[in-house]
Amino acid sequence: MISGVSSSIVAFHAAAGAHGRPAGAPEPVRAPDPSNLTEEEQQQVEALKERDQEVRAHEQAHARAGGPYASAPSYEFERGPDGKMYAVSGEVQIDTAPIDGDAAATIAKMEVVIRAALAPQEPSSQDTRVAAEARAAKAEAQAELREEKQEEAREVSGDENSADGRAHTRAAQAYESAEGLVFEAIEAALNIAA
Repeated sequence: MISGVSSSIVAFHAAAGAHGRPAGAPEPVRAPDPSNLTEEEQQQVEALKERDQEVRAHEQAHARAGGPYASAPSYEFERGPDGKMYAVSGEVQIDTAPIDGDAAATIAKMEVVIRAALAPQEPSSQDTRVAAEARAAKAEAQAELREEKQEEAREVSGDENSADGRAHTRAAQAYESAEGLVFEAIEAALNIAA
């Protein structure tokens, strides 16, 4: 396998030797002189510059708001009539997975995801879809957290009930014991009197 790579590199260098660039490589793009652009090309450049600014601001807003759950922005570029590259679309990956076994942490994370998805001035339909999914995950985590708290309350209540039950049993036993002593005292008093 390595020998195949080595021979390819040798062939590549051999082809590049005569012309200074690899065989089949595209001609380098030379930037046109901006003063030679037509009015239509200048308008295209202005539109691309504006789009580039919008795209970058949009994706940066996602990245900043997403904090540790967001990736750095990635962009798709288009070459303008002036030879420069302009961002025409982009994306930020955001981790929307719930945090296993920790509903409270999931709720906090989903709040960050929602803010990140809706951070740009004009969220896209994809952005609103991600926010909706995060809201659903947050609601599920909130329900899970409520259930956990109710279970804890039932356990505490059960402990209190069992403590109350034990206290009641001890009180009943003490009463019976006291009642027995009273009857014994009455019997003893009757025996003395008789």
